[in-house]
Amino acid sequence: MPRTSARTSVFSESLIRGMTRVAQRHGAINLAQGFPDFDPPPALVQAGKDAMDAGRHQYAITWGAPELRSALAEKLRRFTGLAVDDASDLVVTCGATEAMMVAMMTVCDPGDRVGLFSPFYENYAADAILCGARPVHVPLRPPDYRFDPDELRRAFASGLKAFVLCNPSNPCGRVFTREELLAIAALAEEFDVFVLTDEVYEHIVYPPNQHTYFSTLPGMAGRTLMCSSLSKTFSITGWRIGYVHSAPAIIAQARKVHDFLTVGAAAPLQHAVASALGYPASYYEGLAATYGRSRDILLSYLDKAGLPYTRPEGAYFVMVDISRFGMASDVEFAMWMTREIGVAPVPGSSFFENGENRFIRLNFAKRPETLHAAGERLLKLRG
Repeated sequence: MPRTSARTSVFSESLIRGMTRVAQRHGAINLAQGFPDFDPPPALVQAGKDAMDAGRHQYAITWGAPELRSALAEKLRRFTGLAVDDASDLVVTCGATEAMMVAMMTVCDPGDRVGLFSPFYENYAADAILCGARPVHVPLRPPDYRFDPDELRRAFASGLKAFVLCNPSNPCGRVFTREELLAIAALAEEFDVFVLTDEVYEHIVYPPNQHTYFSTLPGMAGRTLMCSSLSKTFSITGWRIGYVHSAPAIIAQARKVHDFLTVGAAAPLQHAVASALGYPASYYEGLAATYGRSRDILLSYLDKAGLPYTRPEGAYFVMVDISRFGMASDVEFAMWMTREIGVAPVPGSSFFENGENRFIRLNFAKRPETLHAAGERLLKLRG
């Protein structure tokens, strides 16, 4: 038998998705994989049914149904203040996962270097490797997860072609300040680097923190590829509707990549979700407030259990320090916790490039009753 590709040997299957299977096997409460345990807005579900009843079963235009692109452009204009042309500035993808792969393949050639903060969402390094590029890691140091400007400069000076920025950050919940983003932007300008942003948690930000769209910073609209999705905003992670927003010359290339990767996202769901993008500001405010209450429920149990954590500024994850338990690895701890405590986390090492072993990540995108049930189990971890 011939050998499979060398690139597939240097990363493993997703630990995040793997922990969902472990949770199911042990009947544990799944606080690992980042999806809600509640339904989308009823009007959105009805819109999905209506789209199917209307016969929207065949291919949409490869780079996105016109009504969805129009709604996305209007929504982006509303929140960013940028002039967004739905005919030239957008490509609709199968979730933000494909959006990031499309973005990376659009700007990177084999041998290029791609910078990313560590900890990072595990797909980024795999995406770079699948493109034949080399990941270059810049540490965000616990417990506050801030970067050293000198280390960041050295990474950019090493010859990056692109830098990946997740803001708000998965897994650590950082919302980068405008000053931090301006520092990244200055380096991107100085060293002529593309910035690939993952902004799927743009509307899940807790006061007093504020989300700044990277492409709105001076000089960044022409070198930013914004990757996002509707999964987190509308609780439809299984619908797989995402997009890339960038300058027309970049999107023209990205559309070709997307076309040959997946052809297109699910047509009836594209038509359905277009209606949700017109929801009023109160919807987005309510979304952040709801997740803020969920955050507080879970953190209250972590406090009672004496488990150190970093308070999330955005997104719906919390990094928890488990070093006092003294287990050989965070993977061993995660498996034990799922089996014996009945709550499934993600081992933190899946997000770090340097073998960090002190953390687990918990997801609080759950109903209050789910979080209370998980919290009561977490109290068994009290020292």
